[in-house]
Amino acid sequence: MTIQVMKQAIRQRIITDREQLTAAERACLSHAISERIAHLDTYRTANTVLAYMSFGAEFSTDKWVQQALRNDKCVLLPKVNRTTKELDIYHVTNLQHDLAPGQWGIREPLAERCAKMDALQKVDFILLPGVAFGRNGARLGYGGGFYDKLLARIKASNQNCRPALIAGAFAIQLVEDIPQETTDHKVEWVVTENETIQCISNMHIGR
Repeated sequence: MTIQVMKQAIRQRIITDREQLTAAERACLSHAISERIAHLDTYRTANTVLAYMSFGAEFSTDKWVQQALRNDKCVLLPKVNRTTKELDIYHVTNLQHDLAPGQWGIREPLAERCAKMDALQKVDFILLPGVAFGRNGARLGYGGGFYDKLLARIKASNQNCRPALIAGAFAIQLVEDIPQETTDHKVEWVVTENETIQCISNMHIGR
């Protein structure tokens, strides 16, 4: 069985499990996850945060992004560039005014209303989406490679200062033995509704 086949099998299983949660359950769990992320020291000390707008049955990031704006963080959001097949990053200040549904129906910054950020050296904190995560920091995305390419760009531009990589996910998205490739990037923290897992040393804080 190839790595790609193994990854796809995990994707299908976790997406199915995630979609079985009711809207009310997802809202409750998302609130708990957002609270835990907001209490991370790496978040509290960050000036510039790169987030994403959730879709479907994902952990809902709306309230967390709104909180970041209220906390006077510089909030950046991605937009799919259909020409380059990569993510362009924009500075947003108002979710109602600055966003519109883009590719796959995901809310994205409107290029005519938001400033594009070509220099990403000042990003302190990155909240990453994903389908499944391991306690060792392994991340399984949706298969497009958008975020792995983005993280490679940020790493190349941030030789002296590396942003913190955080994932918010439901506990059902924790998976053992996620297959990894050389282009895959691990996260440093996985935050669920039940625990905050520091992947570097596999420590978890607060059950």
